[in-house]
Amino acid sequence: MDGVIVDTEPLHRKAYFKMFDDLGIVVPEDLYTTFTGAATKKVCSILIEKYNLTNTVEELAAIKRKYFKYFFYHDEDFALLPGVENLIKNYFESGIKLVLASSASMVTINMVFEKFGLAKYYMGKISGDDLKESKPNPEIFLLAAEIAQEPKENCVVIEDSTNGILAAYAAGIFCVAYKSEHSAHQHYEKANLLISNFQDIETEKIRRYF
Repeated sequence: MDGVIVDTEPLHRKAYFKMFDDLGIVVPEDLYTTFTGAATKKVCSILIEKYNLTNTVEELAAIKRKYFKYFFYHDEDFALLPGVENLIKNYFESGIKLVLASSASMVTINMVFEKFGLAKYYMGKISGDDLKESKPNPEIFLLAAEIAQEPKENCVVIEDSTNGILAAYAAGIFCVAYKSEHSAHQHYEKANLLISNFQDIETEKIRRYF
C-alpha cells in the first residue's frame, strides 16, 4: 500500500516532529532518517533511551498516532498516487481479483480504504501485524494468493520497495516494480518488470506476460 497506493511518509514525518516539539527534544536529520519504515513503538523506545525520557513507549506512541491521524484527515497534499485509482478500477472491472498485502497496521489500512473508498474493489487485505515474518519473507504474498484462491502462477505483485520485491521473488510470483519519486534508493534487479506509470500495466498490457 505505502509507496504504491499512497505515500504516508510525509504524514509520519510531520507527526514525529510535532511529538519532538511536545517533548522538547531536537532530533537531527541523520537520526530521523534511520526511523523510516520502523515500527512506531521501536522508534519511541529508541527516543526514550537516547534522550533519557520518563515517558513510556505507549505514551509516546499515543502522542505520535494522535498527530498522524490529524494530518491523515487534514493534510491537503495527502492523496492517492497518480494513476493508481484508474488502475484499481481497470483491474476490478476486468474481473481481476485484488488483495491488499501491506506491512502497515490494519488500522492504517482501514483508514486509507475508508478515506479513498477502496474497500469495494478488494476481496481481501492483509496487515504485516498479522504475520509471523515480515518482508522480504514471502509469507505475505503466499497468503494473498490463498485468499484469492489462485495458484501463484496466476498472480502479480506490485511493489515499490526492495524488501517487497525480494518477498515476491522468494514467493515465485511475477513482480512489477513501481519506481517513483516516493521510492528512492531501492533495488529492482529481482523484479520481472519495471514501470513508472500505472498505465503500463493496465489489464490488456499485463496479460501479455501470461
